[in-house]
Amino acid sequence: MRLSTLTSAFVPLVLVGATIQRRQAAVTVTETVTAAAASPTQWQWNLGASNAWPIHESCNATERALLKRGLDEAAILASHARDHILRFGNSSDFYQKYFGSAPSGEVIGWFEKLVHGDRGAYKFRCDNPDGNCALDGWGGHWRGENATEETVICPLSYETRKPLDGMCGYGYTVAQGSLNFYFASDLIHRFFHMPSIGEGVVEHYADDYADCLQLAIDNPLEAVRNTHTLQYFALDVYAFDIALPNDGCTGKVEESSSEDTTATTTAVTTARTTTTAAAECHTHSNGDVHCS
Repeated sequence: MRLSTLTSAFVPLVLVGATIQRRQAAVTVTETVTAAAASPTQWQWNLGASNAWPIHESCNATERALLKRGLDEAAILASHARDHILRFGNSSDFYQKYFGSAPSGEVIGWFEKLVHGDRGAYKFRCDNPDGNCALDGWGGHWRGENATEETVICPLSYETRKPLDGMCGYGYTVAQGSLNFYFASDLIHRFFHMPSIGEGVVEHYADDYADCLQLAIDNPLEAVRNTHTLQYFALDVYAFDIALPNDGCTGKVEESSSEDTTATTTAVTTARTTTTAAAECHTHSNGDVHCS
């Protein structure tokens, strides 16, 4: 009787255990993972633009370092020229001196393009593919038809060009100093020769300091596109605003006081100009060699 009772009690437990096992076996979990929809490609309007200075692989480590510093300083010089005009417009005495009555927008644009324009179109190189660095006194040259967006910087530039920190030093004045005395102003000149910067309209309409001032009076619309005028302006306002605040180092053009000294002064000036010119010779797109 007792055994029967135990058996009767055990049977339900077995049945319950079997039921639980069947239920556990019947449970199936399905997890569905839906892949995220591919997002459309984001439009990048300035894809391919470059803000790095394009220095050719022909430049060694020393040339690269010096050239980069010069290019950085050229951007500093140009950016201040732009900022001076943005602050004072064409009411600036310096602006009127160099550009006369011309509207200021174009001048701002040339300097801004040099500072913030795409740097992927042009290139500075340090080798001598055209042989011009072998010519006496050549500090560099635009390659012209050989490669319109390339400029060669010759060894002479690294040996003689002064840093922008030395503005108004070494006895330099804007009126009498060479435009290639500082690496920064020399490179501004070279920038404007390349079509992607100067667009073929920033050219040589007047050369020396006195002629550039006269051009501002006679033809302001040419003055805003004159390479040397843009260089003189950038140097003059940087000297006055930054290097020697409210003083600068404009200097004056030497003038002869009598007919007796005219010939001597002319001879000295001619000799000085010739010496300076050798370091500023470059070739134009039509093959002409320009020295100033």
